[in-house]
Amino acid sequence: MRTVLTAEKLWNGSQLVDRPVVTLEDGRIESIATRDEANVPADAQVLDFPGATLAPAFFDVHFHGAVNYDVMDATPEALDAISAFLATRGTGSFLATTVTAPIDATLRSLEGLAKLLQRPATPGHARPLGIHLEGPFLSHSKRGVHPPASLLVPDIATFDKFCEAAEGQVRLMTLAPELPGAVELAAHATARGVRISVGHSNATAEETQSVLDAGAVSATHTFNAMRPLDHREPGILGTVLTNDAIYAEIICDGIHTCPEMVKLWWRAKGPQRALLITDGMSATGMPDGEYFLGGFAVQVAGGRAMANGVLAGSVLTQNRALENFIRFTGATVEQGLRLLTANPAAMTGLTARTGTLAVGQAADLVAVDETGRLLKSIVGGQSVTAA
Repeated sequence: MRTVLTAEKLWNGSQLVDRPVVTLEDGRIESIATRDEANVPADAQVLDFPGATLAPAFFDVHFHGAVNYDVMDATPEALDAISAFLATRGTGSFLATTVTAPIDATLRSLEGLAKLLQRPATPGHARPLGIHLEGPFLSHSKRGVHPPASLLVPDIATFDKFCEAAEGQVRLMTLAPELPGAVELAAHATARGVRISVGHSNATAEETQSVLDAGAVSATHTFNAMRPLDHREPGILGTVLTNDAIYAEIICDGIHTCPEMVKLWWRAKGPQRALLITDGMSATGMPDGEYFLGGFAVQVAGGRAMANGVLAGSVLTQNRALENFIRFTGATVEQGLRLLTANPAAMTGLTARTGTLAVGQAADLVAVDETGRLLKSIVGGQSVTAA
């Protein structure tokens, strides 16, 4: 049976369409039209969302886990549970993000993830589109909760081992620009098609610019685990916020960054380069308690995930990030949607697989109201309960 979606507007990843009619069949988008043009089949199931906006399902490029599973578990059970949960929050695709661990443990996780990422998409489940390596090439002084014993100086041979274990599925890597060999590794990774994001760094402006010149395209959870902004040495933050070509993530939960700093970031990066991510860890979707990020314990209470007195990821979901962003900044829902869809797709080079709506594509859509509240999530053509 065909399913027909109607709403006040549709944001297709590049422009708004008034009074849309979207027809879905067999898990794909069959047609996109306006109410004046559409011919709705008599036997179709019609879902109407008055006053709402239809948009692509969200894409999270920085996500570690949920519902008591970590992506580094790299088991079918873990990925299935995580993917089913994400779909209920409007996320249709994600990058499985690792944390710093011993090389052998990282290689085992990458090997397992590579096999899992090759499985056919499951209707009603978010799709992992690749891997984000957050570590081990990070600064000791800005490591956050990444285990210091496993941090490494940038090394092309080690990076290549990771890529081989992942069978070419590494799409993004966080790198501290000030480390010896960072420029060379950034250039090498970029040549292999891996995007570089600067972060977990105490870099100066000059050091940061050197890695940007070598190919880096983004910044990891802006403000967090970065040298503070200084008016004489702007450092990594000043460089990222003033470079119009560079994308920048933010964790918009009101814990990692206060509303005023979200406004500053939004004014600096604007609608073309801002990214809303979660940095969600295994406690996401779970009650307070003790959970794990990679191989270490994290205590979660009142929405804060902490390890040894330091923030350790988040329990944020992308639908909440959208609501928070609109409330913190006064941006329109269409502006906010871009930060969860078209921008992360463009940054990673995955626009053919996510971030837009077009005929023939997988039926991954959300319906949201003017405050950004998620009304409906449809992933792979299957309607899932919005939370």
